[in-house]
Amino acid sequence: MLSRIAFIGIGNMGWPMAARLVGAGFEVVACDAVPDRAGRFAGEVGGEAAADAAAAVRGANAVITILPTSKHVAEAVTAMGDALASGTLLIEMSSGSPTATRGIAESLAGRGVAVIDAPVSGGVPKAKTGELAIMLGGEAAAVARAEPVLRAMGTSLTHVGGVGAGQAMKALNNLMGAAGFLIGIEALLIGQRFGLDPALMVDVLNASTGMNSSTQRKFKQFVLSRRFDAGFGLELMAKDCSVAMEVARDTATPAPFAALCREMWASAVALLGPGQDHTAMAQLSERLAGETLGGGNRVA
Repeated sequence: MLSRIAFIGIGNMGWPMAARLVGAGFEVVACDAVPDRAGRFAGEVGGEAAADAAAAVRGANAVITILPTSKHVAEAVTAMGDALASGTLLIEMSSGSPTATRGIAESLAGRGVAVIDAPVSGGVPKAKTGELAIMLGGEAAAVARAEPVLRAMGTSLTHVGGVGAGQAMKALNNLMGAAGFLIGIEALLIGQRFGLDPALMVDVLNASTGMNSSTQRKFKQFVLSRRFDAGFGLELMAKDCSVAMEVARDTATPAPFAALCREMWASAVALLGPGQDHTAMAQLSERLAGETLGGGNRVA
């Protein structure tokens, strides 16, 4: 039974997810690249703090990684060194590259360390309530072993295939979310130019077939309000679109619309700069249209 968990990555998502594990009675050892973040977590939530990845995994029978990219995960696994003992289960919850995760799994198999990928959907609000949707890739026995841990963080657990399959599914999910956001913002701008009220348009869309996650949970809350603080980074969404295109290339699947979507999100990163929330993507379309949603003010 998994009881002591090294949690690597106490960021926007990792913090509430690790907090759910502490609340469920698991021994959690937190570790993060940002100085003092793990210590603050242990002080405010509970569990222990570790200075580095090797210290975190020593004595743990499960390791959770949730980091910005697969490169960061690979670096963390390397840093764990011999402290990552045989029999440990590595649960990779980042929105990473399926190919990279398969490589990590292959490199650890000879050391007796099983790997599953378990990326999540639902954002910070559902991370806090433990209602995340978790997409799982890996051998059935390893997935079953992880289930009690994952049930503390999510309500929808779906095993979709072998190692890397969860991350492929997550990237494709986010590709659809990214495309839905873009087309929705363009529709609102067209409607505003016509004379429609964007807020009223959102209400109509949510009662009609144009409804999607962005119309329901993003447009009024974070775009029309001008808050742009949904809690998921613009660069991360662009990265997920790139991962989806990686899967398309690996499977030789023509995906011209997906490629355009990815380029649009990458362009927003270049235009708006680092550290932006993904809902700030609306500002790219606004600049192209020359006006601000909800205000009717022309922008340069």
